Amino acid sequence: MSIQLDSYSTRYERIEHLLKWQRYKEASEEAMALIREEPEDADAYAMLAQVCWKLEKYTEAHHWCGEALRRDPENHLAWFITCGVYYDQEKWKELTSSLVDAMRVDPYEPFYYYLQANMSNKRGRYQEAKEQLLQALELDADNALYLALMSYIEALLQHYRISKELEGQALRLEAESEYVFVYLAWAASERGDHSQQLELLSSAIRLQPDQKQIRDEYLEALQKNSKLYQIILGPSKLLKRLKPWQLLIGWILAWFLFRPLVIVLIILYIAIHWMTKLLVHVKIFGWRLK
Repeated sequence: MSIQLDSYSTRYERIEHLLKWQRYKEASEEAMALIREEPEDADAYAMLAQVCWKLEKYTEAHHWCGEALRRDPENHLAWFITCGVYYDQEKWKELTSSLVDAMRVDPYEPFYYYLQANMSNKRGRYQEAKEQLLQALELDADNALYLALMSYIEALLQHYRISKELEGQALRLEAESEYVFVYLAWAASERGDHSQQLELLSSAIRLQPDQKQIRDEYLEALQKNSKLYQIILGPSKLLKRLKPWQLLIGWILAWFLFRPLVIVLIILYIAIHWMTKLLVHVKIFGWRLK
């Protein structure tokens, strides 16, 4: 019996290693073999769901999570993957509902607080996101991803010094995660540090050169680093410090008092935006379409 248990343990470890090495086909085959050998083993179904999640096969991931939870309603891995898949699909209603059950089953999993913080962040509730992420950091204080997200949230709250300090902490802990670099790049952009944003996105694209979002953000960062674009960005940095009602009143007054000048500035901004975009495109791709 102990030999059989050791064999299962070794198989689970092998699947974990295959996932880490991004050898998903082999990981899927190993998980299927486990299911055939032990069809009532909830962990085997959860492992197969994890492979599907990595492959972005979300429907299949949900299916195998369902099979795992049918056999073990409190399977930690199945709930973890269920929440992760809903987050990737941006199904916020389903994610919110699943988090209630997942956090009941495993209240000490920091990933769930991280997901809550991300949802709050997307809704513009930055202080709420910060409080949720602090709970994740209480459980896992040295997680570079959580620190990088906190750096971004602090930048959104205009706590620029704290944001920069958190950037340093995250980079000291983790230098090989594209997600850490992306969060930190967003934080740098919010602080107006576009050269640092470009450097961080360069590191992210080195790790994931085929990821479209990172490539697009890298090109945008190149655009923002052009001298011509920075001339236009200068006033926008000052405007970010104003409250929404101050901006609204300012625009109304400017429109009625300096309408021709406002129109010229808008046209100039649009022209420079597309001119610098074209220059970046030519620099990277030459005179051809992507």
